[in-house]
Amino acid sequence: MLRITDLKLPLDHPPEALEAAVRARLGLRADEPLTVHVFRRGHDARKRGDIQLIYTLDIDTPRAAELLAREQPGAGGAAPAVAPAKGAPKLSPTPDTTYKLVTHAPDGLTERPIVVGFGPCGLFAALLLAQMGFRPIVLERGKAVRERTQDTWGLWRKRELTPESNVQFGEGGAGTFSDGKLYSQITDKEHRGRKVLREFVLAGAPEEIEYVSKPHIGTFRLVSMIQNMREQILRLGGEIRFSARVDDVLIDTDADGVRHVRGVKLSDGSELRSDHVVMALGHSARDTFAMLHARGVHMEAKPFSIGFRIEHPQSLIDRARFGPQAGHPLLGAADYKLVHHARNGRAVYSFCMCPGGTVVAATSEPERVVTNGMSQYSRNERNANAGIVVGIEPADYADYDDSGSPLAGVALQRHFESLAYELGGRTYDAPGQLVGDFIANRASTAFGEVQPSYKPGVHLTNLDSALPRYAIDAIREALSAFGKQIRGFDRADAVLTGVETRTSSPVRITRGDDLQSLNTCGLYPAGEGAGYAGGILSAGVDGIRIAEAVARHITQL
Repeated sequence: MLRITDLKLPLDHPPEALEAAVRARLGLRADEPLTVHVFRRGHDARKRGDIQLIYTLDIDTPRAAELLAREQPGAGGAAPAVAPAKGAPKLSPTPDTTYKLVTHAPDGLTERPIVVGFGPCGLFAALLLAQMGFRPIVLERGKAVRERTQDTWGLWRKRELTPESNVQFGEGGAGTFSDGKLYSQITDKEHRGRKVLREFVLAGAPEEIEYVSKPHIGTFRLVSMIQNMREQILRLGGEIRFSARVDDVLIDTDADGVRHVRGVKLSDGSELRSDHVVMALGHSARDTFAMLHARGVHMEAKPFSIGFRIEHPQSLIDRARFGPQAGHPLLGAADYKLVHHARNGRAVYSFCMCPGGTVVAATSEPERVVTNGMSQYSRNERNANAGIVVGIEPADYADYDDSGSPLAGVALQRHFESLAYELGGRTYDAPGQLVGDFIANRASTAFGEVQPSYKPGVHLTNLDSALPRYAIDAIREALSAFGKQIRGFDRADAVLTGVETRTSSPVRITRGDDLQSLNTCGLYPAGEGAGYAGGILSAGVDGIRIAEAVARHITQL
């Protein structure tokens, strides 16, 4: 097969135009056999009103070898007989993007690897281990996804928090209550990302996630998909235990002073033995971070970001990005990505932008307020929302924990989450402020056209004290700058809601080239909580990498 990249067509091209453009590019007659498969479709919206679709296509034709040799200098060693026109779509052999399992469990294997956490990383680590025949045992502190959804609504609708079952903890992890974004900037030469997308499609995701440039799923579809993937793990001999929090790791030290993991201890006092334990914790497992630190597992503080959620009418973002073609079904709800380098040296950027979505309560600890964003597959809610966050470094954490502990970032998070609870009225309402009032540093007293989506509710106040001074000053400056990039972004009645503190893990549980802990053999820190992923796709890919490493170690490959 051949691959054609960078083939551009107008947004409203008729279906037959795609094949016609391929035939024209290859010089094929209308009666010659041809099959066209869309591998990727994106769009170029730099010229509003003249948006172009950009295709990557896989082509099947009996003349594939001839066509490739005609314009590929390396095919046959000769210069191309027919050079493609300047700027023409590129032609190359279609690469093999099929994922291949690295090994299979040997017959008679009695040890079963343990996977702690059942978010995207733990889900794919367990799935791949099961597909390779290793019959993993999954331990998830939260509940199964549908029970967990009911508990999450308990906070949103009744202000009742369940600390072990919420947006952060439970089957599917924090990604379940998100936009379900499935794109990443990670390097993926082994095509693990394609494996993640294929498994999602097999579990019920729309097939378009395998070819659109910015695929997403949405919460409602994720729920049923996760259930289907759980059933596959069980059918393949895996075991999944919910409400099974790991409170300790069992570690031995051998005669040479080398530490080896031997299993885990659960909150009910029971123990499970295994020499291979995957720690796919998620970024909010603060008590587990503290336990691992107390057990001497090597970790370090890492940078993350803090800020607010901002809401605008989605129609404003659509018009700003797409102009007169806003609302076109192939474009959907528009997104954005913004960065500003403030005068005080801080970088401010948009994070986890959720088109046509809602701001959600995302705390996992009592008497703290945390915000996050979520969209359904349709992305048809009234508002667009995104985190507007400021990058912070471990040196910033000393004001909240000067002990030098790698957990100092957690202390910073907790400080501002508790303050947000106070500013919101001590009811799990979030503190909020209109953008115009925030820039002017005056308390807000009434909403304008933009009505906030956060549940249980938003308590208007002044957010001037809700974050460190350097963050407040940088965000104030950035909002005006962003208004020059997207007209209306700094409109006076846009709503800020605080606080966004769980952008990523505040720690990195360091690991070596073999993906095991730097100082504890058999312990595999994984995913976002360990500091090695940042979203559903990258977490799933890291889970696959971890499963491969475990399988290789067990089989001595």
